[in-house]
Amino acid sequence: MNVITTPTAPLPVGPYSQGMVSASLVWTSGQIGLDQTGTLVTTTFEDEVTQVILNLKAVLEAGGSGLPYLIKTTVYLTDLSLFDRFNRIYETMVTHPYPARTTIQVSGLPKGATIEIEGIGLIPQSH
Repeated sequence: MNVITTPTAPLPVGPYSQGMVSASLVWTSGQIGLDQTGTLVTTTFEDEVTQVILNLKAVLEAGGSGLPYLIKTTVYLTDLSLFDRFNRIYETMVTHPYPARTTIQVSGLPKGATIEIEGIGLIPQSH
């Protein structure tokens, strides 16, 4: 098992790793919309979603995977009424065939985030 540490994603806000590599899989910790300075992107919900997916991408790539190799994501939203708006951004950034996905409404997320996404990505054999 290898720990993923990358400066291209925000540092963890608690005692956990950005991600782990085990066998041929990258397991990411949940990513929220923190920018490189550690500030939550709050301009619009769409900007926050975009930042979350960029952070997820950075951790996956640091582990040898990437968004095209996502096999499973779990999405946490503080308000499921944002589901359609989330999907419009997600489908432009995560490629077809889309990974398996679970979406859950939660009462709160770290730093006041509206969305958090964790993922499992395959490391391609050519890597």
